[in-house]
Amino acid sequence: MAEIIDGKAISTQIKDELKTKVSELKASGKSIGLAVILVGNDPASAVYVRNKKKACEYIGIESLSYELPEETTEDELLKLIDELNNKNNVNGILVQLPLPKHINEERVLDAISPLKDVDGFHPVNVGALSIGRKGFVSCTPAGVIELLKRSGIEIEGKECVVIGRSNIVGKPMAQLLLRENGTVTIAHSRTKNLKEVCRRADILVVAIGKPKFIDSEYIKEGAVVIDVGIHRQEDNKLCGDVDYDDVFPHVSYITPVPGGVGPMTIAMLMNNCVKSISLQ
Repeated sequence: MAEIIDGKAISTQIKDELKTKVSELKASGKSIGLAVILVGNDPASAVYVRNKKKACEYIGIESLSYELPEETTEDELLKLIDELNNKNNVNGILVQLPLPKHINEERVLDAISPLKDVDGFHPVNVGALSIGRKGFVSCTPAGVIELLKRSGIEIEGKECVVIGRSNIVGKPMAQLLLRENGTVTIAHSRTKNLKEVCRRADILVVAIGKPKFIDSEYIKEGAVVIDVGIHRQEDNKLCGDVDYDDVFPHVSYITPVPGGVGPMTIAMLMNNCVKSISLQ
């Protein structure tokens, strides 16, 4: 019988641990501040920002909110980031993506100091992950590793397949699994014989961006399946990249959507904020 990996429960556990750490830091005279920048009025982004603020409040991190109009120029945004880079009461800077089309995302993310890049997107932090140095790690892949470890799932020596090669999930996910001594294959839209590749996986991480794309034909019996995707269906219900009902009878562990990987992303963002104290 498959076990459901409860991301909500595990993320709460992590946030409670961080709450204790933050209160210890405050007792020693250190506080943590996260600056969150939202440009424009994308409804999904506004929800994410609200959830991040709530998590900060719960853990005891001060959140500084910068909600800028859609017509904010790239130069104005870069000027704000430069100011925040130099503020002592700001330990982490987060720019909510996507940005309006007239702003170059790459330039903006590169402008954040690597020591305050709590999203783990800066080339310096991406490079540090590649060569095994200290730095911030992209929150969703870091959350997946925590889900596996805290569910007692051994990664070392396992055949791991990651579907997706994005800079935010696929690539760092593969590197983190490698760091845990997994044997890693990255599959993507151009992979030939995708079903055969996936059926080799003891641990399958799916970040393909297509609703219910992965069904039982892609699954090795007893595999662990981690679904990073999230989509809203016509009936307004959420689903992932995995056809959950079809896959469920064949797996040993699986993450649901919602309530699997999603809550972990914010928990690991909070973890990076706390980690910023030692990195700085």
